[in-house]
Order: sequence, then structure tokens, then C-alpha cells
Amino acid sequence: MHKQKLNLKSASRKLITDSIAAVIFATAMFFFILSFSISLPIYCRGFYFAHIEPLNLVEHSGYSVSEIKEAYNEILNYLTLPNREFGCGVMPFSEVGADHFADCKVLFNINLTVLITSGACLVVLIILKRLKKVKGFFVGTLPAYTYSGVAAILIPLVVGVLASLDFERAFTVFHHTFFPGKSNWFFDSDVDPIIYVLPERFFMNCAILIGSVVVLLSVVFIVVGIAKRKPKN
Repeated sequence: MHKQKLNLKSASRKLITDSIAAVIFATAMFFFILSFSISLPIYCRGFYFAHIEPLNLVEHSGYSVSEIKEAYNEILNYLTLPNREFGCGVMPFSEVGADHFADCKVLFNINLTVLITSGACLVVLIILKRLKKVKGFFVGTLPAYTYSGVAAILIPLVVGVLASLDFERAFTVFHHTFFPGKSNWFFDSDVDPIIYVLPERFFMNCAILIGSVVVLLSVVFIVVGIAKRKPKN
């Protein structure tokens, strides 16, 4: 009887541990999907360079292709690398404009931290599973990542609908949400000509890329999760 009680306690602890691991896995996967998707237009600079000609940035700005690339590279180096001074190539900039990019750098760092942290959590959990310290990551009969996909896919769908109705309004709401109390994201082209080479259309395409990747990854996880669901007892 005593041994049976110990076995029951051990099984109960194992069930709780597996349940917690599954929830952590689903949460980490959700944040990984989002932060990975956001990182694509940030770290894939070719995505921006591909916009230079179609958006006629040379004509709109008066700067050459090489000068535009130099400005973008310097800004992205500042936003993504530590201990960099702000600059945008040969283009002049104001203190207000530089302050806005300093605010953006905080958000970029947060996204990178989320990406690394969520990715590390997933790796650790997968290793624990391989070592048989935890069981498969299931919530009910479905793999935990199925729920990650469902939760993640809702964000671009809702945001996409709102943005399609009025992107300019959505763009404004975004800035008020992530830069509360700030107005330095209103650029004066006379002192911050960088705005000529960072048009609203580019940011809309960034949003489309991010949303598309989130949807694609989410659909894959949902479909695979449903295919691997466990039969009901």
C-alpha cells in the first residue's frame, strides 16, 4: 500500500511537471514565432534594398542608391549593434530624429531579447525531452505548439483587417502605443531628409512580410499539430 501511494505521488508529480513544461513550450513557441517574424525585415537588409528602385527613392530624396544604402546600413547598425553612435551616412539629422531612433533601438533590443530567450527555452525543453526528463509537450490531445499557432495567427489577422481599412490610422495607433507620450516620430523633412527614403509604403510592406510569416508558421504548426493529435481515451 505504501509503495502504491509513492507511485501515485510520483505519477502525480510527473503529470504536473509535464503539464508545466507543455505550457512553457507553447508560450515560448508563441513568442518565438512573433519575434522571429519581426526580425526578418530587420536583419534581412536586402528586403529594404529591393524597395529602392520600385519606390523611386532616388528621385524622391535626391540621394544616390549608394548614399541611400549607406544611410540605411548606418541606421540599422545603430539599431542592432551595441555601442554605436547614431548616424545616417551623408544625410543630416536633427536631435529629435536621433531621439526617435534611440526609442526604436529599445524596441529592437526587446524583440532580440524575446527571440533569444524564447529560442533558448525551446532548446532546453527539447533537450529535457530527449533526456526523458519530460514527456511529449501535449495540452489535452494536441501538441502544445498547436495552441501557439492558433494564438499567433490571430494577431496578424486582427491587425491585418484593421490596417487594410485604414493603414495610415493603424500606423498612427502603432506609434502612439509603442511610443507613448512621444511626438518625435513626426519627422520634419527639412532637417531629417531620411524620411524621404523610409516611406510609409516600406513599413506597410514590412508589416505584410511579418504578418505573412506569422500566418505561414502558425498554419504549419496547426496542421502538423492536428495531424499528430493523440486519440481520445
